[in-house]
Amino acid sequence: MTDDSRNRYEVAVIGGGAAGLNGALLLARARRSVVVIDAGEPRNAPAAGVHGLLGLEATPVAELLERGREEVRGYGGHVLSGRVTTATRRGAEFVMGLGDGRTVRANRLLVTTGLVDELPEVAGLRERWGRDVVHCPYCHGWEVRDRAVGVLATGPMSVHQALLFRQWTSDVTFFSHTLPRPGAEELDRLAARGIGVVDGEVISLETGEAGITGVRLADGTVVEREVLAVSPRMTARAAPLAQLGLHAVEHPAGVGEHVPADATGGTELEGVWVAGNVTDLSAQVGPAAAAGATAAARINAELVERETTRAVAALRDTFSTDSEARVCELVAGNRRHGL
Repeated sequence: MTDDSRNRYEVAVIGGGAAGLNGALLLARARRSVVVIDAGEPRNAPAAGVHGLLGLEATPVAELLERGREEVRGYGGHVLSGRVTTATRRGAEFVMGLGDGRTVRANRLLVTTGLVDELPEVAGLRERWGRDVVHCPYCHGWEVRDRAVGVLATGPMSVHQALLFRQWTSDVTFFSHTLPRPGAEELDRLAARGIGVVDGEVISLETGEAGITGVRLADGTVVEREVLAVSPRMTARAAPLAQLGLHAVEHPAGVGEHVPADATGGTELEGVWVAGNVTDLSAQVGPAAAAGATAAARINAELVERETTRAVAALRDTFSTDSEARVCELVAGNRRHGL
């Protein structure tokens, strides 16, 4: 990424994934001064490519993001490498401090910092994450089709996850792991789709040269599997917002913590919008990018309204302070300070 020394913008976008870059692109095309501040830690970095994104199917993650950054720059937007470590409001302005000491100021914020996947403590699982340890059937289902898939129960959506993966393969096994065995109705639903249920804690993955070969239970039993699906607990990266007084809360589905927002990404904090996984924990790349554009459009509309209100006030008050300052600048330029 290319750093820029300018530090005051109309809009600062914190987070440079699909949501942030698409929002910044729309704002830059709207002729707004906009900066994207990105720490370079995309959630989907372990994946080989993005899926379900029309026209960009299977594009490598790094390539997609770099293309997005170049598009933002192409319309005059700026992209900064860095992590926002402090965020405060000073009057009508937000002030962000970066880890390297730089400061960025903006009138509006679009926060698209994404989330952190909190994986269960199973030996070998983290090392295979994004390859043959997966979570989203729409992101990975085609790639693991017709293979032996295990679903590790980690929360309230795990049975649903198993039923979804059954669409891509007939060989699905549900591991209750550390959760109680599913209830009678859920067992019937699993059985009706030919999904076996294995009780007992999973303690490790068995792997070979080609990847996962099975899962080992606490009693020593090894169940052959080639893929393990896991629903991690998803926690919004909301540190900059927390410093401004807006905190992540438990998601209604019980799958993690998110930052609540309205349909346009607006939050309860004036001047602050959110988009992507920081608020919508299940959003894929396409919906996240669309949410970034929606929030950006609302930000621009709000700025237009503010500017129009000021222009109307100036028109109606010929001798207002603002109009006098503008006339003074037009007549005297920088010499006005000596009048």
